[in-house]
Amino acid sequence: MSKPALMRRMQEIAHVDVNCFYASAERAFNPALEGKPVIVLSNNDGCAVTRSSEAKALGIAMGEPWFKLAPRAKEWGLIALSSNYELYGDVSSRVMELLGRYSAWVEIYSIDEAFLGVKGSPDELLQLGRAMKEACRRHVGVPVCVGIARTKTLAKLCNKWAKNNPAFKGVCRWDSVPVEQREALMERLSVIEIWGVATRLTKRLNAMGIFSILDLTRANPVAIRDKFSIVMMRTVLELQGTPCIPMEEERIGRDQLIFSRSFSTPITTAAGLRQVMSVYAQMASARLAKHDLQAKLLTAFAATSHYNPNEKSFPSVCVALPMPTADPVLLTKAAHALLPQVYEGVKYVRAGIMVTDLRPSGNQKPLEIFENAHEERGIGTLLEDVSKRYGRGSIGLGHAGIKGGPDWTMKRDMLSPRYTTHWDELPLVKAA
Repeated sequence: MSKPALMRRMQEIAHVDVNCFYASAERAFNPALEGKPVIVLSNNDGCAVTRSSEAKALGIAMGEPWFKLAPRAKEWGLIALSSNYELYGDVSSRVMELLGRYSAWVEIYSIDEAFLGVKGSPDELLQLGRAMKEACRRHVGVPVCVGIARTKTLAKLCNKWAKNNPAFKGVCRWDSVPVEQREALMERLSVIEIWGVATRLTKRLNAMGIFSILDLTRANPVAIRDKFSIVMMRTVLELQGTPCIPMEEERIGRDQLIFSRSFSTPITTAAGLRQVMSVYAQMASARLAKHDLQAKLLTAFAATSHYNPNEKSFPSVCVALPMPTADPVLLTKAAHALLPQVYEGVKYVRAGIMVTDLRPSGNQKPLEIFENAHEERGIGTLLEDVSKRYGRGSIGLGHAGIKGGPDWTMKRDMLSPRYTTHWDELPLVKAA
């Protein structure tokens, strides 16, 4: 194969992102929401975390509290929905499974976006992008945009361009756009629009005279490394078309797991927090077992509201586990070490646990006298399997298995049906 032909078939990266994911997932099962302003609220129906394009046109900002929007919702025709995490997780898995049919190398970056390694001529890559976009809409019911470029950073920028420029119809390949147009775009956009560049870093770049993406693209990578970090140097090189951020097969190699949530109703007793700690510890055990990980350190914490001037209590405890473990009993006992620091009658609005110092299971087999019976019998895996099949709350050890439903669980007053994960909420179709 000649060199020009070989260059045309070099691997590029496609970035696929679902538009307004939570709202799109809701519309996939409720077409009546199409064309209407829709927002999805955060935990406990607090604030807007997803806004449809119609909601954005009303001037609703990200993070706008629901109590401020509610008085005018009827006037605007605004539809607010509680976060339906069960539905969103299932829709996400369907999208990712579908994308896997178009590439042998898929990196799931978040619940609504993925990178794919793709090859082909310019026309073939554009055709592939359009095929993925059409398949996601037809088979899953959600709209996506596709950006294709030689690097991850450019692919994300290209996706954003495709999303905001109707001329691309949702699919854009960076090198297929004339250089003059690409540079005009980068000159218009602030450096804060670049993947990985936040507000503080933007201010430092501005102080150096770097305001636009084009300014950063033309910067000396070595000078940027010396002034900032190797990470920023990679960003500059990626903007210049040199791949520096590799595709990752899996993003499980995390350093910690956190289970934390605000309560719909404050907890005022140690007994109530005991149940919270038990549930979270066993959720951590199940997650560790799922990924064949063990933890050596557990941190438990609780907190009152920062807006409550009369009660201030932020207890926390750090427990070193006797050995790396995913044993639900050991993790639960460690989490309960927080309870002596809890004050009866004080209104706690948040609590959680964090397990750290994670390592793969089975790296070092403990001496027989130190073996954990529950871990050897796979209790953590059993908890995960039963919960996955019958839902959260279907099984628990000790206080985590108390029936009757704790009143601290998340408030979701505007929850749509969980169409794909609960038998009694499956959608009904009637033939005319």
